[in-house]
Amino acid sequence: MLVKVIDQIPDGDLREVLWKLYEDSFAELRSLAVQRHLMYRSEFDEVMDDPRISKYLALEDDGTPVGIATYTNDLEAVPLIAPEYFERHWPEHYAAKKIWYIVFVAVSPEAQGREAFALLCEQLYLVASTQNGLVGLDICTYNDDVRHMSRIFRVLVRRMADNMRFSRIDQQSYWLYEFPSAA
Repeated sequence: MLVKVIDQIPDGDLREVLWKLYEDSFAELRSLAVQRHLMYRSEFDEVMDDPRISKYLALEDDGTPVGIATYTNDLEAVPLIAPEYFERHWPEHYAAKKIWYIVFVAVSPEAQGREAFALLCEQLYLVASTQNGLVGLDICTYNDDVRHMSRIFRVLVRRMADNMRFSRIDQQSYWLYEFPSAA
């Protein structure tokens, strides 16, 4: 398996394959997470066109894409995060552009549990670790409680750097007020 880094994915067959891979990877979150975790197609296309966001492709030996991760240290390019938060808490890292954000890591359902996810994550963390940087990402409650994604990220990164610290920097909860029928 090979990981290839590309700045832009042009419109065409590869983008269509990656869109399907992305949708197949995250489809179940539509009914498992309150916040929308899947980009609309137009948003996905914007990310694929944006050269500020690197696209890491996990490719089988025959060139078939089985995973994609998107990664940037230009926090202005990441929808739905507040770059000002990172600037306030880590001003030196922010000014030096040493804070990266993982927009998403998607692995096709057929390749989940194989090496694609680990290879993609290792490549992402190598970029930041060689520059003494920071890496942010978001994980919904379902992916953390059921799939143990924060633990998986910790284990993967610790294989490369035993001095790594991993901490929750923010949390959002959703509440529902219910009004049962009157007795």
